[in-house]
Amino acid sequence: MTRELITFEVSRQLFGLDIAAIREIRAWSPVARFPGAPSYIAGMANLRGNTLPIVDLGSRLGWGTTQTTERHAIIVVQMEALMAGLIVETVSDLVNLSEESLQPPPSLGVEEMTSFIDGLTPVGNRMLLVLNLAQLVGRDWLRGEE
Repeated sequence: MTRELITFEVSRQLFGLDIAAIREIRAWSPVARFPGAPSYIAGMANLRGNTLPIVDLGSRLGWGTTQTTERHAIIVVQMEALMAGLIVETVSDLVNLSEESLQPPPSLGVEEMTSFIDGLTPVGNRMLLVLNLAQLVGRDWLRGEE
């Protein structure tokens, strides 16, 4: 079985997401801060009349707040009825991976972080981490539960 992924970078690390979950890729635009939101919610944006929470993916992964520039992008993802935007540095490529090529993430004693990763695999001379969108962007993060 093969998976079709969009690859992108966050904090110079290569990530992938299943293309079926991606609704669109947008150029960076400023977001409105939202009081009381978890620290990894950069704010809210307007997507054709719908309010969309924007996740600072670097912060969500524990790497600190992203200092956004016009070079950043927002990947709009959809999981069931939930839509959100993910701040990324660059969007790279479309890749096809076999399920067999994915290795499980190593156990580093930080289960909540490794649960964000479906698996990893070498792509060229880099390591690609495939994100688990259900764990990363679940309904609980909108309520501030981690």
